[in-house]
Amino acid sequence: MISKDNHINYVEFKAKDLIEIKKFYTGVFGWVFTDYGPTYTAFSESGLEGGFEMAEVEIINGALVVLYHSSLETIKNKIIQSSGKISKDIFSFPGGRRFHFMDPSGNELAVWSDK
Repeated sequence: MISKDNHINYVEFKAKDLIEIKKFYTGVFGWVFTDYGPTYTAFSESGLEGGFEMAEVEIINGALVVLYHSSLETIKNKIIQSSGKISKDIFSFPGGRRFHFMDPSGNELAVWSDK
């Protein structure tokens, strides 16, 4: 599947126990998991790809919607110019880079790029 600018591309959840969460979603829904170190696992075969990040603290808002954009710097500047706030600046991860932002209502989303 080709990633398109401005489209929802990924959803990320929090989890207290990655072994337990993988067992649950594999057993109930047949999702397939790929581990990326001890604190992150990605899932597929779910309709929309996503992942679970290990959380040590109480989980309040456990879902992070991730959009795709081929130019992180361009879309980051557009978010700032439109009254969005950057909550986590651009960082690298295996497979790309991303940043997090807050919309004017306080919802946190992320944007990633493989470029």
